[in-house]
Amino acid sequence: MHMGATVCRTTCKAGCRYYSHQGICTGMINNNTRGHYLMISISLRLLAAFSTGFFLLVARAADEHDHHDMTHHDHFGTEPIGVMGAHAHSRGDWMVSLRSMRMDMDGNRDGTSRMSTADVFAAGYMIAPKSMTMDMHMLSAMYGVSEDLTIMLMLPWLDIEMDHERANGAKFTTHSSGIGDVNFSGLYKLGQWGAHQLNLNAGLRIPTGSIDKEDDTPMGANQHLPYPMQLGSGTWDLLPGLTYLGQAEELSWGAQGVAVVRLGENDNDYTLGDRFNLTGWVSRAWTPDWQSSLRLDAQWWGNIDGSDNKIPAMMIGIVPTADPDLRAGRRVDLLVGAAFAPQAGLLRGHRLALEVGRPVYQNLDGPQLETDWTATLGWQLLL
Repeated sequence: MHMGATVCRTTCKAGCRYYSHQGICTGMINNNTRGHYLMISISLRLLAAFSTGFFLLVARAADEHDHHDMTHHDHFGTEPIGVMGAHAHSRGDWMVSLRSMRMDMDGNRDGTSRMSTADVFAAGYMIAPKSMTMDMHMLSAMYGVSEDLTIMLMLPWLDIEMDHERANGAKFTTHSSGIGDVNFSGLYKLGQWGAHQLNLNAGLRIPTGSIDKEDDTPMGANQHLPYPMQLGSGTWDLLPGLTYLGQAEELSWGAQGVAVVRLGENDNDYTLGDRFNLTGWVSRAWTPDWQSSLRLDAQWWGNIDGSDNKIPAMMIGIVPTADPDLRAGRRVDLLVGAAFAPQAGLLRGHRLALEVGRPVYQNLDGPQLETDWTATLGWQLLL
């Protein structure tokens, strides 16, 4: 299953980058003057194509549902809890949220094929990653500056654990935890047509997460951990996106396209790959208090540009997580969700929601740990 365009980036010995679009080389581009401009241009073109399609959908559907006015009586929004920055708030309204997301990874994959631990050792590695869990707890606040503009601040806390096996059969675990990269973003309502709305997402990710986490490994005490165990990107990142929302009686639906565009290089001489995400959902209100949802989520991300100057070069041939050229991938998840938002009583103004899912497609530059399932539990409060 192929969704969207795949963009990859590598670095040549001359210090220049080659970009390819669906496997076709577009030429050599100067590293310092045009590299990030091209990535931003590609991401904006993807988002422009996304918005054009939904503008056509809006124009057609608005003629059929002009009688249904999308008002602000539901300030929680109807999107699944795993979607962030989708709906706007009225002027002066506050909403605080606490989300806990877990991602469970078990086993390795190269391309679309699974790899056993023996396969990893046969590829020449002395250490194989076995499994990983990542827990992310996100505290966020949204505020309606006006009827058209909502701003949001999100503070994440991460807890990551990875199990490994050595070629001699010995096992060990590494762990890291702490604050991640803080997000500051805005949501601007571009237009509303009856029961349909189109919003512009724009944000900045601040490099508050550590890229220098250490732990004990077979190589010694307090060793610098590889890329998946670090808590942040170490770079300032742009967060452009578009969100479409629609509603008709008890049904609501939406789609969102967002990107993470890295700016510059971090203090350890590398840049994480840019990320692109396209998701769409449909929700149904069974009662005024209860709602369920079904969502499809596609994402793709690039390899790392450069390499961590704190990881010895020999480690690239010892464990695949130390190789910056084995971090890219594409994944499509199918997720189901439920939400409870009482309209009366002591819990009025609160919303509890859960969303769980698993991949239906994965294609990874491996050996790389594959995702088994994800789950997000959230609580929201209107103030």
